[in-house]
Amino acid sequence: MASKPLITAIILAAGKGTRMKSSLAKVLHELGGKPMIHHVLDAVSGSGCDDIVVVIGHQGDDVVEACSGYHAKFVTQEEQLGTGHAVLVTAGAVARERGVVLILCGDTPLISSSTLHAMLDQHLANNHFLTVMTTCLDDPLNYGRIIKDNANQIIAIVEEKDASDEQRKIREVNTGIYCVDRDFLFTALKDVGTDNAQGEVYLTDIIAMAHEHGQPIDYYRCDDSAEVFGINSRAQLEQAEILLQQRQDL
Repeated sequence: MASKPLITAIILAAGKGTRMKSSLAKVLHELGGKPMIHHVLDAVSGSGCDDIVVVIGHQGDDVVEACSGYHAKFVTQEEQLGTGHAVLVTAGAVARERGVVLILCGDTPLISSSTLHAMLDQHLANNHFLTVMTTCLDDPLNYGRIIKDNANQIIAIVEEKDASDEQRKIREVNTGIYCVDRDFLFTALKDVGTDNAQGEVYLTDIIAMAHEHGQPIDYYRCDDSAEVFGINSRAQLEQAEILLQQRQDL
């Protein structure tokens, strides 16, 4: 029996979070009495990952200091050129023998270890190059839409700004959490262009690339959409506080 591949988690935490209207880095805003990135680090630490790499940028030194109690490596994204670029700068920090990469964002603090663990288990069991975590929302505004073919297979993820009117009606969305084969990930990202509304390297473009190369794309659906709630504003931070309190009251 083949041994379980080593797993590296990459947490994207380089953004300024301008919509927070604060000089504080977004991932350092507190939720439940601690920086939101601590919640993500706690979830990853309990998910079965072997290594953790955090991508920093805005106020990077402050983020490193705030996370000093965790066993993590830090890589700086000097320019904000998109999520794909943020992952690409970690290539040197993800050892070549690390077969699987778990990617998630530092601003989704309600994600649980059990959900990440279940997704990793499914990814390893199905032996696919790529697994995308999805969820269904009544109001999918601003989320990337999951595009499937007639066989219910994922063929692409289309960002809100690039989506057609018909695609914007899709309720199944991308959560920004992926399990990816390490070699495929970094090879594909080197080939991703910037031909999109934002002029950035979209991490989501690796889905279409995998499809074009005949690689099946798996998906893990998170039934509790609250777990993948992303925080981009003070109002969303307040909403996350309510969701966290509801979880603790159960």
